[in-house]
Amino acid sequence: MDLLNNRSTVSEFILLGLSSSQAIQLFLFTVFFIVYVAIVVGNLIIVISVIFDTHLHSPMYFFLANLSFFDLCLSSVATPKMIADFLRKRKTISLWGCMAQMFFTHFFGGGEMSLLIAMAIDRYVAICKPLHYKTIMSRRVLILFLLFAWAIGFIHTMSQMVFTVGLPFCGPNIVDSIFCDLPLVIRLACTETYILELLVIANSGLLSLICFIVLLISYVVMLVTIWQCSSSASSKAVSTLSAHITVVTLFFGPTIFIYAFPFNSYSVDKFLSVFYSIITPLLNPIIYTLRNQEMKAAIGRLSSQHVGSWFIH
Repeated sequence: MDLLNNRSTVSEFILLGLSSSQAIQLFLFTVFFIVYVAIVVGNLIIVISVIFDTHLHSPMYFFLANLSFFDLCLSSVATPKMIADFLRKRKTISLWGCMAQMFFTHFFGGGEMSLLIAMAIDRYVAICKPLHYKTIMSRRVLILFLLFAWAIGFIHTMSQMVFTVGLPFCGPNIVDSIFCDLPLVIRLACTETYILELLVIANSGLLSLICFIVLLISYVVMLVTIWQCSSSASSKAVSTLSAHITVVTLFFGPTIFIYAFPFNSYSVDKFLSVFYSIITPLLNPIIYTLRNQEMKAAIGRLSSQHVGSWFIH
């Protein structure tokens, strides 16, 4: 009989969280509750503004609304449980709850990565081929880009999770983080996982690094193109591109650090996990709204309409 069958199977994992101090955990509960509410409100405002304001019915804002939706979903995978865990002395998650967290984190993360590439293509066409922009970035192309992002997210997570779900876990069952993530959970399996570790490095780490480099090169090309032109719209284009570059760096930076070398344990990893799953979804709407006059105007129109209707009723 297989030795693994004689061992007790892990039915839950214990999450260590960010701190063991009760006072610090109460403080973190307050901070992250406020942050999560801001994430939900900020990203929903962008999605609703783009849907209902006809001034924002363009490819750039179509992608921005979908990016906000991905951010909202990505932050909601683990944040509500993490916030609740700050009030619990023993932070546990079931085996299948852990698998679900990993599946959806990489599903929405992979989708957002693909969407950021689509946004870069949109800006490239707008800046380098402005006369053909409306023809190239048609509604059909936008829908195809969106379907592609969802498909890539699904393929990205399934290619890793199909091997992870079948792993035997016999103990220990302690995950030194705020939520379940592939490198940390794979390390707990009581079987050889070398091939799966390489798959995670290639699928999450190397892929993220390549995409990040390609995106940066494309943005440099666009900036050079803008500087060569003396168009009055160049300052607006530079502002838009700088916002894109900031968001791309915030998203890919922590991801590359965590997944390019995922099985060398660093104490900073759990804080980087907080960054890409919570801080980035908070900063994205702030970056895009504060640096975008059209977005701020649309939010102003939306709020004034609702205030006006509230007084009428």
